[in-house]
Amino acid sequence: MAEQPTKQKLWGGRFTGKTDPLMHAFNQSLKYDQRMHAADICGSIAYAKSLTLVGILNKDEENKIIAGLKEVGKEWEDGKFEIKEDDEDIHTANERRLSELIGPLGGKLHTGRSRNDQVATDMRLWLLNEVRDVEDGLKGLIRVMVERADKEKDYLMPGYTHLQRGQPIRWSHLLLSHAFSFRSDLERLQQLIPRISVLPLGSGALAGNPFVVDRDFLAKELGFQSVSENSLWGVGDRDFIVEFLMWGSLAMTHLSRLAEDLIIYSTAEFGFVTLSDAYSTGSSMMPQKKNPDSLELLRGKSGRIFGNMAGFLMTLKGLPSTYNKDLQEDKEPLFDAVDNISASFKIAEGVIATLEVHGEKMRQALTMDVLATDLADYLVRKGIPFRETHHISGRAVALAESRKCQLNELTLEDFKRLNEKFSNDIHDIFDFEASVERRQSIGGPSRKMVDRQISVLRAALEN
Repeated sequence: MAEQPTKQKLWGGRFTGKTDPLMHAFNQSLKYDQRMHAADICGSIAYAKSLTLVGILNKDEENKIIAGLKEVGKEWEDGKFEIKEDDEDIHTANERRLSELIGPLGGKLHTGRSRNDQVATDMRLWLLNEVRDVEDGLKGLIRVMVERADKEKDYLMPGYTHLQRGQPIRWSHLLLSHAFSFRSDLERLQQLIPRISVLPLGSGALAGNPFVVDRDFLAKELGFQSVSENSLWGVGDRDFIVEFLMWGSLAMTHLSRLAEDLIIYSTAEFGFVTLSDAYSTGSSMMPQKKNPDSLELLRGKSGRIFGNMAGFLMTLKGLPSTYNKDLQEDKEPLFDAVDNISASFKIAEGVIATLEVHGEKMRQALTMDVLATDLADYLVRKGIPFRETHHISGRAVALAESRKCQLNELTLEDFKRLNEKFSNDIHDIFDFEASVERRQSIGGPSRKMVDRQISVLRAALEN
């Protein structure tokens, strides 16, 4: 009996020896890139159509290939796709299964196409789809922050610099300050989409497609906004992944800063907010504890996403032109980042939506010394230069501290000894609500300006 030929890998014609089993496992990416199965099927269907347009396939062959690809896709969706030992990646797995279903005709699909342009296309298709979910999650977080701010404008609290009480603000003003960071993240994500939406398919291994497939047709079929203009760049570019990871690092930094504020304000020492039980955990030893684990995880995951970005950037920085196997390291950091960023926005939205805010506790934290700037401004309105009024106000604070009393407990005579411009209306400034409402310029914490900020953010969500 004739000896049966050894089954060859897609690239196996050049090789006569067997692959080391450890090398096979080391090289295999299917265990994680199988999540791109739908993108791979979609790209292959479009490519089959393009091969018909240039006469490589006839219409009957195209229909058979597309029907076979759809059947492969359904097997993935139904969880019935059977992975074989020699399936290196999602591309070889899908092509192998296609040929099992429709025979040798399946081998025509790869005409003029390389896994180099195929994987670059799959990555971009997959990320474009995921970005929509990430964008929806970010919008959901902004929306719940805006709606909460709109309902809780009456709550006054100290505004902090260096974690020291500075001036009175509205709780809504603080919440919206974080929302504006997320609005910038939303804008940056939307600006990134055109740079992801570039079609590499048709670049071949590196030198373009010898059958002159219509790449504009492919771009339209797959929903890409543009076509890669250089085949070498098309197969080797992963800037869109780095840029997404950079974007994610900054967005998660903003989430981390929000989480830090809420962690601090939820402590017994502040008591401004209480997290819902749904987003808290207890202690295995101390029965009284209610830990803000959701916020701590958000804060911690910012480091994880930055690590993904830094690690892949180091992989990328020393590579020669076009495709190198190092680029296989792009998927795990990207997949991990997308999963964690998307989940983080949803968790943060839940935290904000269910947060209990203690407006009275916030107001109790306001002490008259946070009106020291208002005291200096009072004298500015009397014609004294601010540098001088700043010094006078500081002396008033020192006097109150020496007497162990609040600023508003100093008498008119006390103030007049500091400066003769003080008059009977001095005690009118010791009103937290009036202090906040005096700040009517754009960006301030007055009710009118908070309403303006809410309108700006709502408009950003509509756009």
